Amino acid sequence: MLIDSDPYRVHPGATVDLTDIDPRDTGDFTDGKKAGKRLLREMTDQLADLQRRFYANGRHRLLIVLQATDTGGKDGAIRHVFGGVNPAGVTVAPFKKPTTSELAHDYLWRVHQRVPGDGQITVFNRSHYEDVLIVRVHDLVERERWERRYAHINDFERMLADEGTTIRKIFLHISKDEQRERLQARLDNPRKHWKFNKDDLAERRLWDDYQQAYTDMLERTSTDAAPWFVVPADRKWYRNLVVSSIVIETLENLHLPYPGAEEDLDEVVIP
Repeated sequence: MLIDSDPYRVHPGATVDLTDIDPRDTGDFTDGKKAGKRLLREMTDQLADLQRRFYANGRHRLLIVLQATDTGGKDGAIRHVFGGVNPAGVTVAPFKKPTTSELAHDYLWRVHQRVPGDGQITVFNRSHYEDVLIVRVHDLVERERWERRYAHINDFERMLADEGTTIRKIFLHISKDEQRERLQARLDNPRKHWKFNKDDLAERRLWDDYQQAYTDMLERTSTDAAPWFVVPADRKWYRNLVVSSIVIETLENLHLPYPGAEEDLDEVVIP
């Protein structure tokens, strides 16, 4: 059983209103958290098998882009969804503050180096979209410059798709109240203090600006070749189910057989 991800897909040209999307939504899944966790374990096995086929087949590339506000759950989604796959075939690429060397190049330079090769699944933890998000909200470049980047990004992703990369982009949608609870939990637990950064509070004050930037990102860069999905993420267990479903469905649609064996294997004798 997979969660139907189509209600969360942003179709090209669609209008997005994040205030109309309930971050606590669980769709048609009414069995609750315990049943959801049991289902995720089944999905983990299913994904592991599909990833083995994907890796063995060696002809496809899959890029998963994860974006979210602070505490949105990117790390948790990666850990729970991909925890059962062969790490030889899956790479997580985090994008933090650009280095001096990266800033000396165009903003897509560091991104292009991390896209998947044949037989590889790559998960972007943040991505090139930071250059129309934080860059925009903090006025790091002039408006005319970041406005042009939507078209750049669409062209970049279309090129990747034309060259054989399947792209799925996932925005983990949490509420402002849920973010407050998650930040407070980091303060209350000494073992989570390393996750807390006072700068997160400054970013939180820009919540509305970020929500508008996310809205424009979703509306202007969701395409047939590289669609966005807005995944309700206040309930972590349901977030994991939806993300897993998106990845599994994507791999299933590639129709991946194991490669054929060499001829005359029946005659091989191991000495």
